[in-house]
Amino acid sequence: MVDYTFLGGAQIDMYGNINSTMIGDNYQKPKVRFPGSGGANDLASLCWRTMMMTVQDARRFTDKLDFITSPGYLKGGRSRYDAGLPEGTGPYRIITNMAVMGFDHETKWMMVLSINPGYSRQDVQDNCGFELKWAKKIDDTKPPTDEELRILREEVDPHHYIIGR
Repeated sequence: MVDYTFLGGAQIDMYGNINSTMIGDNYQKPKVRFPGSGGANDLASLCWRTMMMTVQDARRFTDKLDFITSPGYLKGGRSRYDAGLPEGTGPYRIITNMAVMGFDHETKWMMVLSINPGYSRQDVQDNCGFELKWAKKIDDTKPPTDEELRILREEVDPHHYIIGR
């Protein structure tokens, strides 16, 4: 019943699994404790297209999460659906300050679709803790149009609660 959702977290792996619970290997005494799911697990599990917005760096984009709070494509391939989650749901886009990523159709491994102005392919890979896949054609991320900015500023967030903080 939810078409799109935006989530965040402390860590994300190559399959779009998200950690927003803890950093460390001891659940009872973590190095850092975060607020946890707050409903994000339900959204990540059942939403048709989950998107994550985050700053890109190698500590956040890691090959092994300290804790899986919200499922992405679990271990890749069909593992998400084999675990009982609805077919056709799951991670859709990862939007960072450097690039926009999606997922390989078969393997479900994170794949760069476009690179933001001012960044290079090397910047994107250097700020990721695992080897990224790359779409056959990498586009430049297009900036928002004047009309899109107007809608965001005047209709979506007219009181500047989010935009312009």
